[in-house]
Amino acid sequence: MKLDIRYGHHPEDVKHYDTEALRRHFLVEQVFVPGDITLTYTHVDRVVFGGAMPTETILDLKGGKDFGSEDFLDRRELGIIAIAGPGEVILDGTAHPLAKGDGLYVGMGTKRVQFRSLDPQNPAKFYLASAPAHQTYPTVRVPMDQARPTRLGSPGSLNVRTIYQYVHPAVCKSCQLAMGMTVLEPGSVWNTMPCHTHERRMEVYFYFDMAPDTRVIHLHGRPDQTRHLILGNEQAVISPSWSIHTGVATGAYTFIWAMAGENQTFNDMDHVPMGALR
Repeated sequence: MKLDIRYGHHPEDVKHYDTEALRRHFLVEQVFVPGDITLTYTHVDRVVFGGAMPTETILDLKGGKDFGSEDFLDRRELGIIAIAGPGEVILDGTAHPLAKGDGLYVGMGTKRVQFRSLDPQNPAKFYLASAPAHQTYPTVRVPMDQARPTRLGSPGSLNVRTIYQYVHPAVCKSCQLAMGMTVLEPGSVWNTMPCHTHERRMEVYFYFDMAPDTRVIHLHGRPDQTRHLILGNEQAVISPSWSIHTGVATGAYTFIWAMAGENQTFNDMDHVPMGALR
């Protein structure tokens, strides 16, 4: 299991970053490694995110000194969304099958978390997001057809999309984690515009289901100090609470969003007028 640690940054410092520094601090270029678990620990709300890609053997999600606990979920909760291949998440010996698009919420206190591919030639890929927890809530499997869908956007603004909410108060209880997946309609490329911030929670975007030459232009920074990051398939970007949340792509894509903070109200956003963007 590999772990990368990222620290928090003041927006006054970030506005001086060049492209290389911005990518080094906020972009995760490789989320999935065959036969391994790859995690990023960001000190922004102490969120952990990454990918588990089992092949021939079962993978264990471990705790330890990096997390200050013997087991990973001693004081954390976990959200999982499968993005490829059939697989199972095994929790304290009980297997939970997940096909592509299925999700799973795992409550604090689960001792052993394992990942298995049912077909090593078509390995499963499990995207993970975790936040500190203060209470144990039940583990809930959320197939894609049971996630809470919300359709937004219009063809004229090129952002027709369906937001599937997996870890959300309307679907299952969690301490602070919120997680879901946004699927864009053909011909739509903006995931949000006009953009917004949400001061009360951070967000991580993970982009996938992209053609090799497709690129996402993810907008970053304060509304009056915008920057951009160019992402390829299966890459992720850390978006602090002070940063705008929006992106556009050169072709089709899907993305998973994971948020943590003190407010789980999905619509609690601070919308940015178009004229305020710089």
